[in-house]
Amino acid sequence: MKKIISEVIPIKKNAGLYFKLFRSTFTLSAFTFGGGYVIVPLMQKKFVEKLKWIDEKEMLDFVAIAQSSPGPIAINTSILVGYKIAGIAGALIAVFGTVLPPLIVISIVSVLYSSFRSNPVVNAAMLGMRIGIAAVLIDVVITMVKNILKTKNILSAVIMLASFAAVCFFDVNILIIFAVCAAIGVAVTYKHGKKRGGEAK
Repeated sequence: MKKIISEVIPIKKNAGLYFKLFRSTFTLSAFTFGGGYVIVPLMQKKFVEKLKWIDEKEMLDFVAIAQSSPGPIAINTSILVGYKIAGIAGALIAVFGTVLPPLIVISIVSVLYSSFRSNPVVNAAMLGMRIGIAAVLIDVVITMVKNILKTKNILSAVIMLASFAAVCFFDVNILIIFAVCAAIGVAVTYKHGKKRGGEAK
């Protein structure tokens, strides 16, 4: 009986946090159009700038991990953010809040699609949304570049530019770029760790 009570009390204590996390992820997902990358700046504004649950560096790390992991970036990022905020329960709640709006919308659209797919008003609305999505994606790129340049790390800037050139001009497979960037990160971290160890001695 005591064990059951001890398990229920933390749930009640964190109920407000769980609800706030669910409401935040649900709202972000419901008003995000254009794919997973669009949700990144919205998450940053919500969880970093407004709620201050995580810092900018962690958000960039979460995006990098989410992008390099299998599955949609929005779901992967939600898992990481939810786990950071409220552990495993937070990760599950964040995923549920992120998945629920698209599930509802897609279910409705699949039923009504045949009736409005040739509607000129709907087509015009879709065109306007595509333009807006392009603007949001540009904002994502600018925001992430600014955050990288703030660190004043020359290596990070070089890796960013080299990765951009490799994708846009040389059509290098994204998995190769991830692997090379990861190897560079491990090598740099190992070098710094070894240097600090030598200084400590």
